[in-house]
Amino acid sequence: MDNQNQKKNPAVEDLNDQEQRRREKLALYEEAGIDPFGHKFDVDSSTVELKEKFASLEPEQVDENALVSIAGRIVLLRKMGKASFFTLQDKMGKIQAYIRQDVVGDENYKIFKLADLGDICGIKGVMMKTKTGEVTIRVSEYVHLVKALRPLPDKFHGLTDTEERYRRRYVDLIVNEESRNVAFMRPRIIRGIQSFMDNRGYTEVETSILSPILGGANARPFVTHHNALDQDFYLRIATELALKRLLVGGMERVYEIGRMFRNEGVDTTHNPEFTTMEAYQAYGDLSDMAKMTEELFHYLADTIIGKQVFHWLGHEIDLSKPFRHASMAELVKEKSGVDFNEIKTLDEAIAVAKEHGVEVEPHFLWGHVLNAFFEKYVEEDLIQPTFVYGHPVDISPLAKKDPKDPRYTQRFEMYISCKEMCNAFTELNDPLDQKARFEEQLEEKKKGNDEASEVDDDYVQALEYGMPPAGGIGYGIDRLVMFLTESDTIRDVLLFPTLKRR
Repeated sequence: MDNQNQKKNPAVEDLNDQEQRRREKLALYEEAGIDPFGHKFDVDSSTVELKEKFASLEPEQVDENALVSIAGRIVLLRKMGKASFFTLQDKMGKIQAYIRQDVVGDENYKIFKLADLGDICGIKGVMMKTKTGEVTIRVSEYVHLVKALRPLPDKFHGLTDTEERYRRRYVDLIVNEESRNVAFMRPRIIRGIQSFMDNRGYTEVETSILSPILGGANARPFVTHHNALDQDFYLRIATELALKRLLVGGMERVYEIGRMFRNEGVDTTHNPEFTTMEAYQAYGDLSDMAKMTEELFHYLADTIIGKQVFHWLGHEIDLSKPFRHASMAELVKEKSGVDFNEIKTLDEAIAVAKEHGVEVEPHFLWGHVLNAFFEKYVEEDLIQPTFVYGHPVDISPLAKKDPKDPRYTQRFEMYISCKEMCNAFTELNDPLDQKARFEEQLEEKKKGNDEASEVDDDYVQALEYGMPPAGGIGYGIDRLVMFLTESDTIRDVLLFPTLKRR
């Protein structure tokens, strides 16, 4: 190779033999008047449709009237002189094709012989069934569309590096049927959620992703800067406060499915950008949210997935049984022997925490200590669907207080396989109480709690106009998809998860 070509292709010496041979074929396509990277091709069928429609053909039967046109990627290739078999994969699945030189002609067969695994092609032909009973397209015309310059991973080993699967999701989707199934199932689940909510009189809305105030949840935010306004904004950590403003405005039942952003760690169930669905029902309360949650899980399991028993994170989960309801204090007493209903002061709570080796941070109040006990003793045993209610007011700045004991709130979290699936409140609509709780959050922030909310004066002002009594809930959509597709890591249900730079 001359110096000029080396300058054009500085990485050419890094190509392996296969990659080099594929590049050499580009000139052969061009000599034949074919664009190696293709043009429009009219498709009238899918692999699944064809296999279902022609399943009744007899072995070795050819339906000369069944003319089809289909396109996809070559994922299996057996060249055998003047007749060959190959397998075409489209978004729906795979189908076998049979091509003969005496049918397509010498020139067309010559173009086919240039094909490599991974190439994208279009084929026209008629339907047949082989003597082994496989529905097959007998090719009458082979159309080269796109030359793949890189070979696919070995079909028996695939992308064995799990991290590489997520980095090169485009390859993972080609070679991994399970990844494709999850990728197509996720939007079906979301459509199912939308249908469920729409049929219950909820209106789907969109709210702003940029916010000048940190609120709606306790989390560490991403901060960005708007140049024209010369002002910092947060990428939203929740949609709660915006959606409850819409209740004030009279929309009554609203929900939003959208991306949230939290500047926190990455693990099997957390990603810095993730999707939630928050919903708010005027004139409802916590019991409405619990009822809706059970109905939603049953609806998705029956309508979208088609079963009620799931294997997730090492456990068999049976949705057909009634979901358990238990208070946080009751569960802590059950697992640790400590009854927080009898512990009245922060000093008492700190003392019992020391006795049980529960870590206490400087900003902790009585409710934080109870929550720390819950995380240490209870969470790991919440396997079957369980509504945990009665969260302390100290960790629930947006939930209504329990009129029976103002240390607690009307709130629940629902757990499956030790993972929180949703979080619901009877919403706090008292503007005076809300203002005081925001100010308490501000004190926590001063004491070192980076996840505490800021004071949202506009939201308090909105409540002063009157927000109806309401129930509200937030679902982690990624975690819900994980459960319904029986995926063990959030990275399997995100097409492009956040990864550490190489």
